Order: sequence, then structure tokens, then C-alpha cells
Amino acid sequence: GIGCGYIAIVEHEFLHALGFYHEQSRYDRDDYVTINFENILEGLHNFRIVGSDESTTHGVPYDYLSVMHYGKDDFTNGNGSTIITKDPKFQNLIGQRVEMSARDVQELNLLYKCSKCLMIMGTSIHGNGWEMVTGVYGGPSSDHTNLPSQDAGYFMYASTGPGQEGDSAWLETKRMSPQRECHVQCLQFYYYHNGSQTDKLNIWIREFQDEWDSTGTRYLMGQISGAGNSTGGFSIDDINLSELECPDGTWQINDFERFWNSTHTPALIYSPRQYSSEGYAYRVALYLRQTDFGVYVHLVSGVYDDQLKWPCPQRQFTVQMVDQNPNIQLQMSRQMSLTTDPNLLTTTGVPFWGKPRDVGIQIVDENNELIYANNLYGRYYFASLEDIKSRDYLKGGSAIFIFSAQVVSLHTNNIKLLMQRRTAAAASSSVIISATLAGLGARTLLFVFLGDVALGPITGNPPTVDVHGVRFRSKLPNTAHFSAFNKMLYVAR
Repeated sequence: GIGCGYIAIVEHEFLHALGFYHEQSRYDRDDYVTINFENILEGLHNFRIVGSDESTTHGVPYDYLSVMHYGKDDFTNGNGSTIITKDPKFQNLIGQRVEMSARDVQELNLLYKCSKCLMIMGTSIHGNGWEMVTGVYGGPSSDHTNLPSQDAGYFMYASTGPGQEGDSAWLETKRMSPQRECHVQCLQFYYYHNGSQTDKLNIWIREFQDEWDSTGTRYLMGQISGAGNSTGGFSIDDINLSELECPDGTWQINDFERFWNSTHTPALIYSPRQYSSEGYAYRVALYLRQTDFGVYVHLVSGVYDDQLKWPCPQRQFTVQMVDQNPNIQLQMSRQMSLTTDPNLLTTTGVPFWGKPRDVGIQIVDENNELIYANNLYGRYYFASLEDIKSRDYLKGGSAIFIFSAQVVSLHTNNIKLLMQRRTAAAASSSVIISATLAGLGARTLLFVFLGDVALGPITGNPPTVDVHGVRFRSKLPNTAHFSAFNKMLYVAR
């Protein structure tokens, strides 16, 4: 239905069903807002106060940023704003429809006495060969958390200058256990490299069968190669590990505002080609206008097309502009979703979501490769320049977009087929990685993260890698270097 492509609209209606009233209906609302009843459309009762005998706030402070709050002009009769905030700085922020606020989540947990939530890991790590610093010669000059401020925050740094070939530095998370039956985790961090091209940073996972398993099985999940040619090292910051699926792809645009306003920037810009977990290939496009931009998706030809079902049936494509708040629980990313309709036709009468080689046009992609591309489909208005300055959507000038494609609904008969395809996609389309640590560069950098039950340090010779047992969704953006954290990485289990 209308609005259901916006996660905040869905959340708003679900919260009503779960017992929430509108935020401006709280019994203490007159301490925070003024309701101009003379400006409200006649016959509406949405602005009444719900007394403390009918509702409770659970001690959560009034939340101007609640997804349940009306906007300043909602239901106006044309004579002016219906709501005036007593704190003027929130006047243009009330009524946000990005997603639930942190206080919305807090109140929901209190209402239903939830003691468990998605596991979120911050930077509770320690290691050997890494040091906590506020700046590094040659960059970065500050941590990622406090960008664009130059406040002296800390980040982790390992130098590749001293030491011998084959040496390693490692970080280790605390021992952790998944809280959900579906053991899905996503590791996310920002990194910067200013060392040798032969430097390597490896991401490992070690899985344990149970609490008595002290050895576990270790897998290499991904590897980042150096991109510089000077003596330096790796810096990492804002590490988060959550029980969420990683996105299919990450698209980072540096100096986004300047790029947007450049006369040389085309109106339509495209992400690199991405693959869904099933194998559908697609690209994301931004339609840049003077003060705002739209977001679109289109299918393109890929290596798995002959194994997939066409027209693409009931797949939900989601695009997010990442709120780069270092606390993942406080992030409010802008998001849009669309669902493919296998019965939708173009103006020329061919399936809109058909096989690109059959219904698309031939184009040259960012790798100068000839591919086929379908028509764009998406949202004309996604965000304005004012919107993206309201939170941490730009950090160090960089904007980050993430995207994924998932099955909307499953019938019993195709659950097994989907799992087979996911397994095949993971085995055949994973990045090919070395089975042993390469003795390249002065120092090999090691980052270890959560397995099924717990983690331990990696010692001795690295194991043989079983690439069939993991899913790898590392998408490294093509970006120029500058003296700040300039790349974001997601790695999925």
C-alpha cells in the first residue's frame, strides 16, 4: 500500500498496534509543545492528550525525534503550523519518518519487559601489536568517531614499518555467544591504510561447537590488501558486530556535497554492479538535482542469470544512506525499499523485471564491460541537502550507501531451493582467498571476530581455509585516499 516502502511508516503503524499513542498525546506534552488548535483541520481528534490513567511513559523523556511524533504542519487547515516546539531547535525536526528513535526502542523494551536484544559489540577488544592513538603521521590525523571535529578521540593503529616479513599483529574480541537461533552476524568497521601495497589485513572467524570446544574451526573471511607505497600501517575505528545480515554491497562517495554540486557531475550516477545472495545482479542509481536527489534500482546482466527465475519474482530491494553515528544503536539511516512485480510491464510491453539480456539495453559499465541493463525503478525524492546534514550522513565529507535484495515471502516448496542457491552463491561467488597467510610486507595484520559460541586468539600457523563454509560480502569501495578514515567494510558470517 501507499507508504509501505518507507520503514518508518511501517514502524509507526506497528507501534500503534503494540500500544503506542502519538508522542504529542503524552500527558506531559504541554511542557514541550504548544498545540495550535485553531490551525487544525475541523473534526480531527488526533491531538488530544491521553491521561496518565490511560497510558504510561515508563520514565522515558519526551522525544521530539520519535517516529510517533507529528510534524509541525501535519493536519493544518492552511492557517499555520499545528505544533510549536518549546525548544526551537526541534521545530523542523519533529515528525521525522526515517526510523524509530533510540527512545522509541527504549520505551518498547520497557513496555514488553524485553531483557534480550540484538547483540551489538562495540570496541571491547584487546590485542598484540596494536596501539590506541589519537593520530598517525601521514594520516589519519584524527579518529573517525569525532569527524569532522578535530577532538582528540582514539583509534587502533598497527605499524607495518618495524618488524620482519611474516610478523603479525592481532586484535581479539571478548568471548561472546549469539542470542538468536539464526546465527547471522555482521562485522562493520572503518579503516585507513598508508603502508605498503603488500600489507595485508585479514579477517578471521573461529567457530566453536559448544562451550567445551577449546580449539574450534577457523576460517578466513576476507582480506584487505594495501593500497599505498610508503612505510605506514593500518588504522581501524568504530568497530561494531551485530546479529544482522550484512548488505549485498557498499557504495562510498567521497566529498559528496562537492561532487553533487560540481558542474561536471552527471545527473544520474551509478554504483558498481552488485549481486544479491541468490545471484541477481543490479545497480543503484542516484538522480541528483539542485537541492535533493532520488534513488533508483535496476537489474543488470550477471553471471548467474541462467540459473535464476525470470521475471524476478517478489524480491525486495532496499537502499540505505548510512547514518555514520559510531554507536550503531543510535543510527537512523535513511532507507527506501521496493518490491519487484513479475507482472509489471514497461511501456513497450516487456516485463519490467525481466532477464536483462532479453529485455534490457546494452551499456558499458564502470569496468568498461558490455552488460545489459533494465529500466530504472525507484523514488524520485529520497533526501535533500538539509536532510543529510541533520545527522551523521556525511563524515569527513563521505556518504555511504548500502543495499540488499531479499525474498519477500517464501512458500514451503521453495525454501529448500533458496537455501541451495544461497549456498551455491556463497561457494562460487566468494572472493578467492589464500589458504595461508602470505609472507608479504613487513607485518601481517590480523582481526579476529565472533564465531558461533566464543572466540579465542589465533596462534601458530594459520589453518587451511574452507571457503565453502562461509558467506563473504566484503565490497570495498573505489575511493581516493585522504588523511582520514576513508573506507567502510562489512563482513558477513
